[in-house]
Amino acid sequence: MPSPASRLVLVGLPWDASSSFLRGASDAPALIRQALWSPSTNTSTELGIDVDPRMIDDAGDIPLGQEAQEARSAIESALTHIVGKGAVPISLGGDHSVTYPVLRAFRALGPVTILHVDAHGDLYDQFPLPEAGQADGSGDRYSHACPFARIMEEGLCRRLVQVGIRTMTPHLQAQSDRFGVEVYGPDSCAEVPVEALEGPLYVSLDLDGLDPAFAPGVSHPEPGGLSVRDVVRLLHRIRAPIVGGDIVEYNPANDLRDLTARVAAKLVKEMAAVAIRNQPGRT
Repeated sequence: MPSPASRLVLVGLPWDASSSFLRGASDAPALIRQALWSPSTNTSTELGIDVDPRMIDDAGDIPLGQEAQEARSAIESALTHIVGKGAVPISLGGDHSVTYPVLRAFRALGPVTILHVDAHGDLYDQFPLPEAGQADGSGDRYSHACPFARIMEEGLCRRLVQVGIRTMTPHLQAQSDRFGVEVYGPDSCAEVPVEALEGPLYVSLDLDGLDPAFAPGVSHPEPGGLSVRDVVRLLHRIRAPIVGGDIVEYNPANDLRDLTARVAAKLVKEMAAVAIRNQPGRT
């Protein structure tokens, strides 16, 4: 468990080669940082905690190359180093496939609880699924549609709570049942037992969990989603110690006037503020 002196660390994961539809999320980390430190706003948060460069370090972007297995290994290695120093990493994706190697970096802490905001369950065994009767294993088991299947298979998570899900297929439902995932749709935020979640807690925020009206800059916009206010309220209700988190699936190529970058930066700040507030020993 992180000590009261734990530092927060931003780390960029510029990877989108595991995306199933559009590329572009690899360009996200730099633009989220730009919005985070933009003079158009300030570093104050709604919890009254100022999240400025004195409170949060920046490890820069991890060089990832083009080969998927090597990229996963590089992410796991870099995050293992950060976690091993007792720091709390907030990763800037990147597509959602990065969450699997990031979670492998927390194995020394034991299985974590995960609070996951998304339009999609990301629990596919492989993606795309083989056509009916064609079980040839041709899909990608490390696609951005699959990270939580790998996480649950390896026992990296003891409790997975998903919020905003609105694309549940029969296969995803079967996978959710298999792994005992707790699933809440976009109209059920108030019902999520956030206060009861035990640490160590990891928070994964896929920006397409929000309605496209609030976050147009994603590769898979799914109408009918959460508002920014819904997600901020969800974060503020967390009482467990946060050991890490990520903001993923921002695609600048689809953004309008950097609005989604600013949403991502807002969520980084509020997540960081909750992580600071909830550190053991903080009064």
